[in-house]
Amino acid sequence: MSSTTRSPNEDPRPAREAGEGGDDGDRPSITEVNGTVAQFEMTYSPPVGARAKFGPPWRTRLPSAAYLLGALVLGAVVLYAYVAAPSSSVIFGWVVEGDRGRPISAGVLASAILVSALATVVRTHMRGVLVSDQWIEARYLLPLGIPRARRWAWAQVHRVVIDGPRLALELWDSSFERLPEVERAFELTDLVLQQARMRRIAITVLDSTLT
Repeated sequence: MSSTTRSPNEDPRPAREAGEGGDDGDRPSITEVNGTVAQFEMTYSPPVGARAKFGPPWRTRLPSAAYLLGALVLGAVVLYAYVAAPSSSVIFGWVVEGDRGRPISAGVLASAILVSALATVVRTHMRGVLVSDQWIEARYLLPLGIPRARRWAWAQVHRVVIDGPRLALELWDSSFERLPEVERAFELTDLVLQQARMRRIAITVLDSTLT
């Protein structure tokens, strides 16, 4: 009867086959296995909440639009007088020849008026209301034409007051803020009411036709 004696240094476990990662350098790295996940985490950015803008009504835009139209007409007349008007025409005599005795030329005056008209249009369009999922912002114009913007988080709003097409906010510090008039007033009202119901903000309707 034969017996087999193993050496004390002999490993009883079977030897690993080649290609199974016997060397540490041959083991697959974490970045190779999870490379797609790592790349996604680095390039992912959270979505930005959308916001809605409600501009001023047309009746407040008409004066600035008329001013801009007049400035464009004046600039076109001055440009025509300098570029294409015949020397015997009334426009040429009134603009080009008349500039010889004026302290400010017609071209400089027309340019200043055009820049002023553009600034008036931009300033007019700065008024209105912006609404997002996190806040509501009102943009006004002070009596001297200085723009003013105020923003409140929805958590600051205690009550929404509806008075026909106009809206007002009652804040938690008991102050009231009347929002400026906008062009799409009832769309703004619907959006504000939607946000108020989502956050259980109190709603007061002063106009019975909206109830």
